[in-house]
Amino acid sequence: MTLWRLLAVLAVMWAGGAAAQQPSPHEIDIPRWFATTFLDFREDIDDAVRDGRRLLVYFGQDGCPYCTMLMTVNFSQRGIVAKTQQHFVAIALNIWGDREVTWIDGRKMSEKELARTLNVQFTPTILIFDEAGDVAVRMNGYYPPNRFEAVLDFAAAKLERSQRLSDYLVTAAKERASPKLHDEPFFMAAPYDLRRKTGGKPLAVVFETADCAPCDEMHREGFRRKEVLAQVQRFDVARFSLTANTALTTPDGRESTARAWARELDVVYTPTIVFFGDGGREAFRIDAYTRPFHLSSSFAYVAEGVYRHEPEFQRYLQARAEAIRSRGERVELLE
Repeated sequence: MTLWRLLAVLAVMWAGGAAAQQPSPHEIDIPRWFATTFLDFREDIDDAVRDGRRLLVYFGQDGCPYCTMLMTVNFSQRGIVAKTQQHFVAIALNIWGDREVTWIDGRKMSEKELARTLNVQFTPTILIFDEAGDVAVRMNGYYPPNRFEAVLDFAAAKLERSQRLSDYLVTAAKERASPKLHDEPFFMAAPYDLRRKTGGKPLAVVFETADCAPCDEMHREGFRRKEVLAQVQRFDVARFSLTANTALTTPDGRESTARAWARELDVVYTPTIVFFGDGGREAFRIDAYTRPFHLSSSFAYVAEGVYRHEPEFQRYLQARAEAIRSRGERVELLE
């Protein structure tokens, strides 16, 4: 970092009481070791590279329980904090924020415009940039500590140059979980012809693996809730193992296998649910740790066709929660 930039950054920190990210207040405490910069991605990436690190960008929002979990669970573990500080320069952005950001190509926009440009649908979302300014790793939504740390290891070692993150996580993120996949009565049976019929239900495709604790939780809790099942019944639901060679016909009519199609769809995290709407085109996906309210809301977002006119899922979530509360019902984001 040049001397004048260093002095200017120190001045910003001094004016803000030395609290990191003070210009865009967060109700959720951001770790004090997060960097304060001018939010020029070109300069931030160059500075990180000169320091032998990579740029890590966190997108969050106030009132986000998963952001709170990231900060209070993941970033309360010494190993994760030490690894993040050693290998990355971390900055925080608010998906509804108005601070000016300069993107890789020189365009200037607000934080919320950048979040929209990058299609940030879940918070937290984390992007890790490589030395050329490309996104090396993207985490959509909250990752539990063991998976989060495994992704940090993957990005720090620059393994994206030689293998897919999904393949790496199969062996690197060990967790105590069921060695078998769980079945549900609403899952489609073979043969798996996923082509859509006129006037038929939309399609939800669940990708899972064995030894996946979040998959176990989705079945144990999510798919046992009546409000989730009420939304699930509005869909044809197919489930595939991420690593299996199960034969299928894709929504656009091509013959493939579960493993090949998952790679084509760039499925990284399990469980991932990919929703297909009009014309068999992907409408939305969930590819992060998700509790029942967000799970049911994701199904409703597609079933009700809201995705067609409201591309920002977070706005839909807020409106849905307010509507439920207006009826005198409780909304528990993490129960």
